[in-house]
Amino acid sequence: MNSRKDQLAALDRLLTIMDELREQCPWDKKQTMLTLRHLTIEETYELGDAILENDLQEVKKELGDLLLHIIFYAKIGSETNDFDIADVANDICEKLISRHPHIYGDITVADEEEVKKNWENLKLKEGKSSVLEGVPRSLPALVKANRIQDKVAGVGFDWEEPKQVFEKLQEELAELQQEVAAENTSKIEAEFGDVLFSMINYARFLKVDPENALERTNKKFIKRFQYLEGKAKEMGKSMKDMTLAEMDVFWEEAKLLK
Repeated sequence: MNSRKDQLAALDRLLTIMDELREQCPWDKKQTMLTLRHLTIEETYELGDAILENDLQEVKKELGDLLLHIIFYAKIGSETNDFDIADVANDICEKLISRHPHIYGDITVADEEEVKKNWENLKLKEGKSSVLEGVPRSLPALVKANRIQDKVAGVGFDWEEPKQVFEKLQEELAELQQEVAAENTSKIEAEFGDVLFSMINYARFLKVDPENALERTNKKFIKRFQYLEGKAKEMGKSMKDMTLAEMDVFWEEAKLLK
């Protein structure tokens, strides 16, 4: 691994390149925080994919792309005299120090759960009006639900054991089925949302990240379905012309593949 001196030199090199691109490249000169925003979100998802695939070379590449965006935003901030990369780094350093009194102060903690609770309580002392203030409004609903539950649990608003959460999930499923049976379309969506929220909560108690779990299932389904498509093509058939029984044979074959 590189020495701290080499790491700092690499960051200095990137800062210099960013200065040069901002001055000389027509595309880079035109960018604003707003034009970069959707690209940053895209890069974040690409990093997430690489992590799920455990492709460390791809993780390294995607981290580089995200680092470039951080440097880019800081460069734009410096041009308006609002902040630069040193301000960004120093702010996060101060936050980490203040949020870890068990490392940089005289607080004692027993485990990671106490660390999380302290973190949320410290945020409230810093002037946050709600523990949910830090949940981005634009987060995908599934991720947002997970963050909401995690944050309120940090201040003690939580179930005591997984069994209670599972019972709540069963209760929500029963309520959904009741509205489905009654064909009450105005309430089905609301009850379905409650089921999903409870499922995400149960996942948290099982130490499962629901976003990762669902994305792994997405990838698994895509792989199996594409195997099915390939088999249909080998047979010279359109999938629309295949029976469910025929498709099921190849689907079971696909399940045996790693």
